[in-house]
Amino acid sequence: MTTSTTAHRITRRSLARRWGALRRIRDLPGVTRLLLVTQLAFNVGFYLVLPFLAVHLAEDLMLAGWAVGVVLGVRTFSQQGLFVVGGALADRFGTKPVVLAGCAVRIAGFLVLASAGSLPTVLLGAVLTGFAAALFSPAVESELAEQGTVLERRGVITRAELFALFAVCGELGAVAGPLLGALLLTVDFALTCLVAAAAFVLILLAHLRWLPRTPGRHHHEPLFAGWGEVLGNRTFLVFAAAYSAYLLSYNQLYLALPVELLRATGGQGALGAMFALASLLIVAGQLPIAAWARTRLGTGRALLTGFGLLAASFAVVAVCAPAPPADGPAALAPAAAFVVLLTLGQMLAVPVAQDLVPRLAGERRLGAHFGFLSSAGGLAVLAGSTVAGGLLDAARVPAPEAALPWALLAALPAAGGLTLWLLSRRTAALARR
Repeated sequence: MTTSTTAHRITRRSLARRWGALRRIRDLPGVTRLLLVTQLAFNVGFYLVLPFLAVHLAEDLMLAGWAVGVVLGVRTFSQQGLFVVGGALADRFGTKPVVLAGCAVRIAGFLVLASAGSLPTVLLGAVLTGFAAALFSPAVESELAEQGTVLERRGVITRAELFALFAVCGELGAVAGPLLGALLLTVDFALTCLVAAAAFVLILLAHLRWLPRTPGRHHHEPLFAGWGEVLGNRTFLVFAAAYSAYLLSYNQLYLALPVELLRATGGQGALGAMFALASLLIVAGQLPIAAWARTRLGTGRALLTGFGLLAASFAVVAVCAPAPPADGPAALAPAAAFVVLLTLGQMLAVPVAQDLVPRLAGERRLGAHFGFLSSAGGLAVLAGSTVAGGLLDAARVPAPEAALPWALLAALPAAGGLTLWLLSRRTAALARR
């Protein structure tokens, strides 16, 4: 048997295992299936609009680069920065009312974006769409964790396997969303927003009908219990600041990638395909890469390598940006390399970094610590995207100065990765004491 034949059979077995895992959804209880399908639908609706928002703002509304950066930063901050609010509300009031409220707010946000013709109105739509996710995402994830605990005790599926299915469902939605969005965008951006709003109407109705009403798990505690403990953990605060470079870097898929496509091809026709490429990489590679990082690299080297790949993704474009673009499909090579390296860095570093959170938190107040981590990332994106949006105006055409914003963006994850590596070594030293 040849080596190529063996590799082909291994690949087929690997794909069969993944699709076999997806088929396990049929054996799960109805509420659990609803939560998994919800994640797919959330991402279809979300990625219908977001990848194309920067293009709409710049080309249709003629907003300056700094204004586009502000809109995207505000949207991310209103989601990530307020994630802790959604988690606290779900703990206090239960999953169902928070999910329903989040869906209603997301519908309103898409309707505002569909009709927005000025920066203030766009900002309102961005805030609504972001805050909606801050409501329903932590609520759905906490409910899934509760379901996973019960199912694991019954021997149906482990909680880790359930969350893996949740991630795969989300990425399948992230593949379908940009492709459908690219098709609708040929007609009108407003139509894209209306279709996305309709998707969330269906999600709202499904949860209204089938998601059971359960009381909040911590309705007797103060809404933001544990924040004093988080703010007193200096090591964790440094960790959160360094880790926020990841979220800032990953959000450049929405802000910087369209700029590079404009420089290289004169338009953003390939944007949907680039987002689909990122999602397919995650669907195919997240589980094996995370396992390899855990077993072969260890925490420190995985963080350093992952954030190094994030930095390399920007460095590649920095090298290519001053030169005239190539002809034909080769013009997309820098953008494709950016997407691949950025996605590989995310897959390698993020699971390992998140595993550090409980250790740095001393296994206490994990909800508050994870919420603060998201809030720190949201602040980084709000500030960083505003600055980057202005700088990226210089990267729209080939010129020596086009390399500067990409080089600065490369420096941030490089510094963040080095800081996380040093923190991981300190954490390991503390664990040995």
